[in-house]
Amino acid sequence: MKQNEGKVRVIACGALAREILAICEINGLRHVDLTCLPAIWHVYPDKIAPALREKIAEARAEGIERIFIGYAECGTRGEIDRICSEEGIERIAGPHCYAFYTGVDKFLAECADEITAFYLTDLIARQFEAFVIEPLKLDKHPELIQMVFGNYEKIVYLAQTEDEELQAKARWAADFLGLAYEYRFTGYGDLTPALDRAASSSV
Repeated sequence: MKQNEGKVRVIACGALAREILAICEINGLRHVDLTCLPAIWHVYPDKIAPALREKIAEARAEGIERIFIGYAECGTRGEIDRICSEEGIERIAGPHCYAFYTGVDKFLAECADEITAFYLTDLIARQFEAFVIEPLKLDKHPELIQMVFGNYEKIVYLAQTEDEELQAKARWAADFLGLAYEYRFTGYGDLTPALDRAASSSV
């Protein structure tokens, strides 16, 4: 048996690392090999596609035949889908992580009536300062809060885990932005079956 035969390389957004590792542990997906790109690239989506091409080439060079992209569309203007088409690989379905955590169909139906909602996941709740406050310089220029978030009405925390500390952090984020707060437990949503399908096809 070749060294990497049967292995599945998941190339994912760093924002999903904890969740992917948890799903692999729960479901015994020991042949899944995870590599991640920086989570902060959500703010710089033009960096994602070129880096994915590099990681795919590395996996091919290592003799890994089965590759799965742990990204939704994520603001890449179709670049991830072009890569998947060219390489004959799959990605997580949906426009972004809020959708596949909720369930894509359910999220798309709900978000039509929630255009004034700002969504958090576990990661964004945990690192609200690094992902929201610091990039927008809201700590140094609080007058920007109203300029940036003035048209939002609420924060919706789409929680992957039932963590009271993260719930408190999400409530704090809502207070910081002057928004109402709503909590919804999603679990891992469509991420679990997507990883199961990607992993089972090689076993």
